[in-house]
Amino acid sequence: MHVRPLHDRILVQRLEEGEQKVGGIIIPDSAKEKPQRGKVIAVGNGRVNDDGERVALDVKAGDTILFGKYSGQEIKLDNVEYLIMKEDEVLAAIGDVDIAKGKHKKS
Repeated sequence: MHVRPLHDRILVQRLEEGEQKVGGIIIPDSAKEKPQRGKVIAVGNGRVNDDGERVALDVKAGDTILFGKYSGQEIKLDNVEYLIMKEDEVLAAIGDVDIAKGKHKKS
């Protein structure tokens, strides 16, 4: 099934973090209050500003992002769980980012 988010929404597949050991104590993911990681699967065309112009999104399909634990709406497509969220809920993009320019490096 093909899903295309509308406007400034993105479709994200959550990446599992797994358990971590801190000082010999195993801390399950459910006990952590930290941002979640996910992979952007699809993006909308962008929001329309006050002048009627479409503003493109900063993230694109394939980006790995950080987002809040309770961000977005959970959906299930073809037995796979996804999140649909607004781009405003994205905290950061992870990966090849040129910090000085704020843009993704091209490989």
